[in-house]
Amino acid sequence: MATVTVEDMERSVASGEAVQKQLGADLSAFIGEKEDFDGIVSANLKSLRSTNGKLKYQQGILEASLEAELKSSPSKKRALGGSTEIPTLLVQEPTYAFSFLRQASNLFAIAIAKTFPGVECEPMVSKNTAKVGKGGKGAAKTEPASYQCNVAMALHKKLKSTPMEMKSPRDVAMAIIKNLPSHPMISKCEAGGPGFINIHIDKKFASEQLSHILTSGVLPPSEKKKTVVVDFSSPNIAKDMHVGHLRSTIIGECIARLLEFVGHKVHRINHVGDWGTQFGMLIAHLKDKYPDYATKAPPISNLQEFYKDSKVRFDADEDFKARAYNEVVQLQKFEPEVTKAWKLICDRSREEFQKIYNRLDITIKEQGESFYQTRMLKIVEDMEAMGVLSDCPDGTPRKLLWPFGEPKEGDVPLTIKKQDGGFTYDTSDMATLRYRVEELKADWIVYVVDKGQSTHFDLIFGASQRLKIYDPSKVRIDHVGFGVVLGTDKKRLKSRSGETVKLKELLDYGVVKSEEFRQERLKTRESRNQVSPVLTEAEIKEANEALAYSCIKYTDLSYNRIKDYIFDFDKMISEKGNTAVYLINAYARIKQVFQQEEVKALDLEKVRQGVELVPADCTESHWKLAQHLLRFPEIIEQFLVDLLPSNLCDYVYELASTYHEFYEHNFIIRRKDGGKVDLPRLFISEATEKVLGKCFQIIGLRVVDKM
Repeated sequence: MATVTVEDMERSVASGEAVQKQLGADLSAFIGEKEDFDGIVSANLKSLRSTNGKLKYQQGILEASLEAELKSSPSKKRALGGSTEIPTLLVQEPTYAFSFLRQASNLFAIAIAKTFPGVECEPMVSKNTAKVGKGGKGAAKTEPASYQCNVAMALHKKLKSTPMEMKSPRDVAMAIIKNLPSHPMISKCEAGGPGFINIHIDKKFASEQLSHILTSGVLPPSEKKKTVVVDFSSPNIAKDMHVGHLRSTIIGECIARLLEFVGHKVHRINHVGDWGTQFGMLIAHLKDKYPDYATKAPPISNLQEFYKDSKVRFDADEDFKARAYNEVVQLQKFEPEVTKAWKLICDRSREEFQKIYNRLDITIKEQGESFYQTRMLKIVEDMEAMGVLSDCPDGTPRKLLWPFGEPKEGDVPLTIKKQDGGFTYDTSDMATLRYRVEELKADWIVYVVDKGQSTHFDLIFGASQRLKIYDPSKVRIDHVGFGVVLGTDKKRLKSRSGETVKLKELLDYGVVKSEEFRQERLKTRESRNQVSPVLTEAEIKEANEALAYSCIKYTDLSYNRIKDYIFDFDKMISEKGNTAVYLINAYARIKQVFQQEEVKALDLEKVRQGVELVPADCTESHWKLAQHLLRFPEIIEQFLVDLLPSNLCDYVYELASTYHEFYEHNFIIRRKDGGKVDLPRLFISEATEKVLGKCFQIIGLRVVDKM
């Protein structure tokens, strides 16, 4: 079922008002002529009154729904009652992409402030969702607007019973248009329907912006530069990375790439579990099994099994458990021999983690729990000095911190000190956050951790504000939560033995399925008498891995991260629908255009000069493609707000679909005309290839020369 937005409600209410007005006129006309058309009038009058009554009832429901939506949605509240500060217009900068949506919003904010002084309001400018007809020969007679300002309805309601009240939302729209500053990006603005303002982008200005892509590359929108920490992946030492680490690793990498693209200084942090009681049993087991570990590297090929063996001994052998606890004490004192054993175990795990990171093109710096040991001591000392720690109500010798001050019924505390005086994950996370704010000087911290940890982070962030570790008005903190990966049975993805699937095994499975897909494609091409490229074994391996990992990453990112999703590789590798394969095919199609002899014969740099990528008489599908390309900066801006990779995936999928449509309806090489190359179509194809490539880079899709 389609989502009903505030704008949809406003349209319905306004439409209802317009229909009612016309019905009223019709009623008056019929009643005035009642004597001459008595029989007809009685039937029509009854019908009109019934219809009018229904419309009034529907309008009442819509207005109530609209009011409820505005009360519940902070973003819509801001749209109707936000800051009165008038924004400045964007200036075209050679190092940044021009954001049409941001500039249009600024223009309308200025117009609204001038038209209705003192009225707190933000513009409601968005992409026009009216469908564009299929491309064909010739330009469209009436082209849909590129953007739409939907604020008139809201303003009309807000201005009622004030000196600035106007008769209808359409009158409000017309008044705003009258005061709209001129700008070369806009060819015209017009009021449509009951009061929507349709914004038409100037094709010449659009051509200039697309030309920048060809000459300067795909640039980010202008953003104030920040220091950002992205905390993601976070496996545990001595344990295999499993499917549970997949989403954090992929989503975190994507967000880090996005932030680096816009120019932020990004710290990519791997907060691994490399400290705690479990290391006592691992070290004790290491000493027993490999007593010469200090001089000869132990041949531990499977750390997971090593961990399980030590856990069995820890649970069954009291003497071993006592030795394990003693090893923990010695580790906390940084005793050299014990520390060496700990480092050996950590190094072995890092080697296995790095193999996964290399396969998925992940760049990350380890900064695990052990890094914060001395900082935990300091933050606990500070808490004790501040007098914020409380005794445990049940009498156990634990120290608690109530995140929001004096506890109320139902409040949950953080445990800062355990019974034995040791520290907890709560202590570690508090020390970690303070380090990032005070020492790294982070302006923004992003935790990419499953949504099941949302309550924990609420407590950590609340406690940090209470202790004045961070000020929300100065430092932005986001918990980027996500759902779980399910099997085709819609349960958590498990192996046949019922265990959690190892990430290595999942990636291996993807490579096998990619090879099966390749073989099927070869058979299909042979049946069509098509020549397939000859690949070496190394090229086949590279192609299969690139396709497998791209399919896995894209599928994960294409779903709203908050939701669970089903891991089905057969669907992931489909050539139809929103898949990595579909996107790669669009990219390959453009590459093939530039491999044609007619194009290779051109001096592209020379013939590009003076070409308008969007001619005034271009086809509908050509203009549709151009407008979609121009939306890239606003998609990036929205991504920075909501940190939802799925929105970027939706954009790139629509871009690929739009290009396929453009390609089907527009000859780039006119072979019937002696192989003449249509330069605007060729170069808008090049711009599409560059934007697709940038999206691939942010998402993490890998395309090799021979697929």
